[in-house]
Amino acid sequence: MVSGNNNQRTHQGKMCCGRTPMATLHDGKQLWREKDLNQI
Repeated sequence: MVSGNNNQRTHQGKMCCGRTPMATLHDGKQLWREKDLNQI
């Protein structure tokens, strides 16, 4: 149930914008890596 909800079902929430929660998580992790100030 939870796996299908996070990986297949799209959400309309403020942060998901029609993406699945896992897609939102992966996109956020990529943005975090790009903006990580500790790597400078």
